Amino acid sequence: MFGTTLLDRRSKPERIADQAWQHLVSSVSSAGDSVRDTARSARRGGSGLADDATDLVGTAAEEARRRATLAFDALAGRRPALPWTLLISAALVGAALGWAAGTAARAAGSRGRDADEIEFVDVDRPNSPVGLDG
Repeated sequence: MFGTTLLDRRSKPERIADQAWQHLVSSVSSAGDSVRDTARSARRGGSGLADDATDLVGTAAEEARRRATLAFDALAGRRPALPWTLLISAALVGAALGWAAGTAARAAGSRGRDADEIEFVDVDRPNSPVGLDG
């Protein structure tokens, strides 16, 4: 009795999202069971094919669960979480590239300054025989 009162007080979108979630879970579960049964029968036929099928079933089931969870969250009105690891790694890669570009620019600038710094010296030759000091 206590559980039914709580379920009745939920809003209509929450009840619809819950029903959709239950439907998704049962669909994924039945699909996973049928694929596992197929994989088991394939395993009897050949071990190499069965191993590949089992790997495929595992990845397909994980993908189905992930998509079902995303669908439930979308129906419930929740936004997906930010991919923090991707954002942090992109920031670190950007910082490393910036540092490398800055270092390369400073190195190129210092090499360019060394080549351009030719010092001209004025030499006074008081009694030059050629008369160049004129």
